[in-house]
Amino acid sequence: MIMNIIVAVDKNYGIGLNGGLLFSIPEDMAYFRTMTRGKTVIMGRKTLESLPGGKPLKDRRNIVFSRDSAFAVPGVEKVSSVDELIALAGEEEDAFVMGGEAIYRILLPYCKRAYITMVDAEVEADRFFPNIEQIEGWALEDASEWKEYEGLRFQFRVYKRAIEAPREQS
Repeated sequence: MIMNIIVAVDKNYGIGLNGGLLFSIPEDMAYFRTMTRGKTVIMGRKTLESLPGGKPLKDRRNIVFSRDSAFAVPGVEKVSSVDELIALAGEEEDAFVMGGEAIYRILLPYCKRAYITMVDAEVEADRFFPNIEQIEGWALEDASEWKEYEGLRFQFRVYKRAIEAPREQS
């Protein structure tokens, strides 16, 4: 499986506050839809619950990490470990990790690329993405021009892992 990260962050790598996103930028939402449509999205239970109606995203395979053995949502496949995720997803699968904070931290070491929308703002946040600029083995591969929406400057960035991801444990 080829795993990637997709996330929007502020200058401090904040990603959320009180269970919601920090920003609602139409071009970023369209970018997310374009990048993930027809692919697998991987998220935590709380991220699923934060989606409209708490329902899985359409036109995507939805996989949710949860330790709750009773967790069951129509249209969602559940895993409780990285090994289970890798076994379920298959070799050719193209997947995007879409949060939240704990899931990003667990799966970042297994990801090949990180698609980060960098918003040039500092806002209150209680959930964060690791500062990829400070993580050994990651390098900026591409960046768009700075864009603006309602006074918010933002940039689409792609980071690539320069070192090999860990292998599945036997």
